[in-house]
Amino acid sequence: MKRVRSGRRERRSRALLFRILIFVLEILLVVILAYGVSTFFLRSVTMRENSMEPTISSGDTLLMNTLAYRFGSPGRRDIIAYRNTDEEAENLHIKRIIGIPGDTVQIVNGQIVLNGETYLDETFPAMVDPGLAIDPITLGDDEYFVLGDNRNGSEDSRYASVGNVRKKRIAGKIWLRTWPIGKFGGLK
Repeated sequence: MKRVRSGRRERRSRALLFRILIFVLEILLVVILAYGVSTFFLRSVTMRENSMEPTISSGDTLLMNTLAYRFGSPGRRDIIAYRNTDEEAENLHIKRIIGIPGDTVQIVNGQIVLNGETYLDETFPAMVDPGLAIDPITLGDDEYFVLGDNRNGSEDSRYASVGNVRKKRIAGKIWLRTWPIGKFGGLK
């Protein structure tokens, strides 16, 4: 009788140990997956400028898809995070793509003229300073013309300090606001 009880205890102990081991492995797998997703796919970015008002406010926390443009190209109206130089440590800037490779961009009477036609997707006030875009700017094979949604309060492709943004300097596509919680959701 003692042997039967002892055998049952051993089986229960082994079963319990097996369940604990499976639980630890599941936790480890979740941690590894979370690390992989956060390292190779998503990155949290905080808006530090007011150049994207009213779409994005200073202090908003956003999620950036870092793989979005490894397999495709940025599109017109995408909101992107980019660097002004090739230095990885440089701060990210967030703006909207207006012109894509091959486009000709100009600002005439405060309005964007894209490939000879007034850009009708605009709902923002007229721009006071056209900057470099007072003359037509034709974008090269890997160049993008970006503007902040706060057209009159943004340092963007109109200025020599930024200029056209090369694809290799684009860190990713901004696609979700996570904070403040009241504004949680996708961005257009």
